[in-house]
Amino acid sequence: MPKAGSHETLARQWELLKLLPSRGVGVTASQLTQRLTDLSFDVSKRTVERDLLDLSRLFGLYCNDRSKPYGWRWMDGGGADLPSLTLADAVSLQLIEEFIRPLLPASVLHALEPRFKQARVKLLSMSKGNAIARWSDKVRTRSPAMPLLPPQIDQDVLQHVQQALLEDCQVEIDYVSVGSEEIKRLVLHTLGLVQRGPVTYLVATAFQYRDVRLYAIHRIRSAEKLEKKAEKPDGFSLDDYVDQGAIEFGTGKTIKFKAQIRKEVAFYLKETPLSSDMVIEGDGEWLSIRATINDTWQFRWWIRSFGSWIEVVSPVALRKEIIEELKTTATLYS
Repeated sequence: MPKAGSHETLARQWELLKLLPSRGVGVTASQLTQRLTDLSFDVSKRTVERDLLDLSRLFGLYCNDRSKPYGWRWMDGGGADLPSLTLADAVSLQLIEEFIRPLLPASVLHALEPRFKQARVKLLSMSKGNAIARWSDKVRTRSPAMPLLPPQIDQDVLQHVQQALLEDCQVEIDYVSVGSEEIKRLVLHTLGLVQRGPVTYLVATAFQYRDVRLYAIHRIRSAEKLEKKAEKPDGFSLDDYVDQGAIEFGTGKTIKFKAQIRKEVAFYLKETPLSSDMVIEGDGEWLSIRATINDTWQFRWWIRSFGSWIEVVSPVALRKEIIEELKTTATLYS
């Protein structure tokens, strides 16, 4: 088995080949040294020059020696289409693998599996001698919401749904709604996939209806792609649909929100505003806030999370809704 030093040399030289341009005057040994250093390789200019000479005996490398410093590149007609990942590619793939899996069609995911595996192997083999190879061990992401385990998704269902979406086709599903054990058979016109926390949703319209709805993939018991083309509502945009708060279970409308908040909440909101037009005024323990907000259930959950640290002033209907909920809650605990 090759020694650790051999692995590091091979990784460095492979990365060096990837850094060489295929045209132009080329890059100098000093520039290559700096780029390798940026990638956390412990290397000197002399080592890079030696690597370039060694590699030029095996690969089609050209040294532009018309003037100093010399520039290195691939020979005309050559290129760095090497069957390998750069270190940056490997780190990126490992970081995004977890998040993109539910959103990729099976055919694309199948094609990427070797790259995911190659990224893991490359980073593992370089982890002892390269800081960037250990980067994924040092970063994590967590939702500010209550951490929940992802639901179980039937992979056959996901594949049929993704294929229907990929081909702009309809899909027939057996679906279980929230709070119900009844299975309904639906024909959906696929419009998009959205990841919200641990849950993946299909954005679609049903039958001949034009209202766009969300269907949780894990609640689909069976799915079959149909040959009929999906019909997209006039003017539909997945970006607009998301921006209007649909993924937060909204009405698509906005509200003029006013409230009294404790200074601790105000401090938090000044760092991460509710909206671009948010205004916080006052001084002392309680301050007033105004903002234009998407009318969503997610916003209501946010209000509830602060309990007695926030008092809704308007809209009046929202204030009454919160009051009734608090009365009911108080009754449960009395």
